[in-house]
Amino acid sequence: MKIDALTLAYLEKARIRFKALGFYSENCSYSDVVREAQEMVELLLKAVLRAIGVEVPKIHDVGRILEKHKDSLPALLQQRLEDIKKISKRLRKERELSFYGADDFIPTEEYGPEDAKMAIEDAGFVLKTVEEAFNNT
Repeated sequence: MKIDALTLAYLEKARIRFKALGFYSENCSYSDVVREAQEMVELLLKAVLRAIGVEVPKIHDVGRILEKHKDSLPALLQQRLEDIKKISKRLRKERELSFYGADDFIPTEEYGPEDAKMAIEDAGFVLKTVEEAFNNT
């Protein structure tokens, strides 16, 4: 793995977003927790792709690309890849609805504390995993 300045910048941006999740949750802005968690996970996984030398695609869920390059991933990421892919896919599905909503889906009414708690736990899991993987290289 090659961890360059941009990869480290992605990691730092993710750490800051993780702190922001607590602020949003404390202020009952649960849809923002979900949206920011998705962006955070996306940044982390794109940092991993950069570190293993894979061109970062302009898509929001890179789980399939990680799977394609599984053999290039550090052991810890390989072990947790299925969980990470599920988290990325689920949050990707929530991306637009949590931010924009729809005529029949008002984000501030649809998302609650349970949604925020799950998003924070999932984002924390991915952050911890990526940090450990980077620290062990």
